Amino acid sequence: MIEIPENFILRCDDTPFPDVESALSEPNGLLAIGGSLSTKRLIDAYQRGIFPWYSEGEPVLWYSPNPRMVITKDRLHISKSLEKTLRKKLFEIRIDYDFKKVIQSCRDIKRNQQTGTWIDDDMVKSYCELHDKGYARSVEVYIKNELVGGLYGVSLGQVFFGESMFSRVNNASKAALVHLVNNMTYELVDCQVESQHLKSLGAYNIERSAFIKLLKDLM
Repeated sequence: MIEIPENFILRCDDTPFPDVESALSEPNGLLAIGGSLSTKRLIDAYQRGIFPWYSEGEPVLWYSPNPRMVITKDRLHISKSLEKTLRKKLFEIRIDYDFKKVIQSCRDIKRNQQTGTWIDDDMVKSYCELHDKGYARSVEVYIKNELVGGLYGVSLGQVFFGESMFSRVNNASKAALVHLVNNMTYELVDCQVESQHLKSLGAYNIERSAFIKLLKDLM
């Protein structure tokens, strides 16, 4: 049984987040429970290095893990096979063309060793509202006008907070990430937590304190 500190409970939309350094180590980064996914709450969270991550039927759970996985242009790794695919120019990249379809695709795609998704209807609605207000963006990959891959996340200053990606053909989500890192104006892409897929593209871990300092410098 996890003992939850009293100040982790967000009893109303005005309840402030606890300091990120008080986040639990197990589960890694759990910092707050409850509250809404309002635009105001979400922007406040991302500015502090916090993001929502929960399963359908649970209250909103807020995390700020340590370490934090990030990717930068100087560390981006493009494998020879991916480079060969990109040179063929099979993919057309579009930005913010169909944000809602991207987040719905991230929700609906079947993933290996994963039985469900953390993207529920409330999250789709809230991030579409963020997009309408200019805070959430999508990078989309098309083949002959068919959406075959992409990613979405939150854009604040020179930081892109990646939320999810999907791919229906080989290398489509990788192509979206390469475009995001190489061709857009972000100095830092937040990948949240470690994964082998992201590590293969050059993502690396930094201490949470260093991540928070970068946010202050880049936003």
